[in-house]
Amino acid sequence: MIVRLFPIVLFLLSFVTFTQRVSAYQSEDFQKLFNEVDLTGWVHVNTPQATWSVKDKMLICTGKPIGEIRTEQMYQNFILELEWRHMVPKGNAGIFVWADDLTSRGVPFHRGIEVQVLENAYGNTQSHTTHGDIFPIHGASMVPVNGHGGDRAFPSEERSKPSPEWNHYRIHCEDGKITLAVNGKVVTEGRECNPRKGYICIESEGGVVHYRNIRLKRLPDTAIDAAKVAIANRGYRSIYSGLDLDGWRASVPGYWYSKDWILQFDGPDGNNGSLTTDELFGNVSFVCDVRLLAQDSNAQIQLRNGSQAIDTERKEIADALQKRGAWNRFEGKLENGKLDLMVNGKTVLRSESISGESSGLCLVPRGKVEFANIFVK
Repeated sequence: MIVRLFPIVLFLLSFVTFTQRVSAYQSEDFQKLFNEVDLTGWVHVNTPQATWSVKDKMLICTGKPIGEIRTEQMYQNFILELEWRHMVPKGNAGIFVWADDLTSRGVPFHRGIEVQVLENAYGNTQSHTTHGDIFPIHGASMVPVNGHGGDRAFPSEERSKPSPEWNHYRIHCEDGKITLAVNGKVVTEGRECNPRKGYICIESEGGVVHYRNIRLKRLPDTAIDAAKVAIANRGYRSIYSGLDLDGWRASVPGYWYSKDWILQFDGPDGNNGSLTTDELFGNVSFVCDVRLLAQDSNAQIQLRNGSQAIDTERKEIADALQKRGAWNRFEGKLENGKLDLMVNGKTVLRSESISGESSGLCLVPRGKVEFANIFVK
């Protein structure tokens, strides 16, 4: 009887093992984060549609301009898997997790935790590697495991493959901890991350990159302090493509330059150098970063057909500016003829009366000035 039952027992054991493997696979419950057809579920933060395309179920990034797309939803605890390959040696890109809705002041990147996506020919140094570094940027924080004295986590071994080979990333984010597995093995870790809930971003940074099989498994949320949650969607959209001056008109052509994510003016003073949106705005909120490059540089942001309320020479505004050469963030809200304005997080105007009809947003530089991160809602 024992002999006869033995094959049956083996069969049952084999079936149970197989069932357990299938159940384990199904229990991972991954869902596509990229539908392999279009960018449904993603937001163009500061890169235009021309930067991204879909072919053969791959998401293709041109690398120009520098900037990002982000998910529509925020995530706290999750596992993100994806495959990527650089198509040009020395290419640069990245995956951001737990990021804010918009880019930070004076940079084309979000506050968050970046998982580096560098092509091998970029080279390894004491300050970075091409094999899966993790680091906080622009106000985020993280304690690295296997650091070099700073807040950057370095991989324990070199596992990424050079262009044009595919690489697999598995990014596990949970309770403020993050690990990265490169091609099947965990090599990089960080802990005590802040924020630890936010958006997932894919970065465009000069290199042509292909992505595929982007999928995500949600893990149960845990109790979290509100201070550790990234800034949620405020409804802004970019009105500068980073590629050209499409949608803008210059009063005198030839002095404005599309310098990747920066709009640069290098020409005569005053209104001769103004740049105005084709789109008209009534009630509007806006964000605009401004950098005054010389001691005698100044700028205005005009609404309502030439109102000069937002002028860097105005005392309330000048007192809130960073030193020359540094970026300043202007955040304004014009509603029913009343303007509220913050500069670098400080309220400088409240219920300022602005008359006139709907008009374009107009940038008026005096001297060498740069503008960036121009958003409206």
